[in-house]
Amino acid sequence: MAPSTSSTVTLNINGEKHTLSVDHRTTLLDALRERLDLTGTKKGCDHGQCGACTVLVDGRRTVSCLQLAVASDQREVTTVEGLADGDRLHPVQQAFLDLDGFQCGYCTPGQICSAVAVIEEHAAGWPSAVTGDVSPEAGPPPLTPEEIRERMSGNLCRCSAYVQIVEAVSRAAAENRTGAEEAAA
Repeated sequence: MAPSTSSTVTLNINGEKHTLSVDHRTTLLDALRERLDLTGTKKGCDHGQCGACTVLVDGRRTVSCLQLAVASDQREVTTVEGLADGDRLHPVQQAFLDLDGFQCGYCTPGQICSAVAVIEEHAAGWPSAVTGDVSPEAGPPPLTPEEIRERMSGNLCRCSAYVQIVEAVSRAAAENRTGAEEAAA
């Protein structure tokens, strides 16, 4: 008897469980778009090079065109549709809107998901390739435009809205720091 080429998986997408039978070769991107009708995540290059399909898997950014759906079984997946709190946009979404961090908008969902992770990674003290002092006692580096550009470098924008994207990430990160400081007080 030949081995099965499909599996039943349970995907926890934006807090909602979905049980699907998928071919082992089905990407998370195709499961989201074709099977669950979550079309916010975009298919760009389909080679993991442009970042248009970026989603969060267990809080970490992932290019969903390279992630197999079977590898996402029982994991927490957040797409751009799952970032808002009801009618209240996520601070990154609001900053992109306020600062015109998009032009055609095609790459925007991936940019936003990546930016959410960038802010969390930075707050946790993760260094980037441009971080000067990576010693633990140095703490998180300032989130300068250079740091933001490096950390967002896996997401391409063909319209070149990079200046506004950097501003939007910077504003959302500042709001995140302010909120964390208020919560700690």
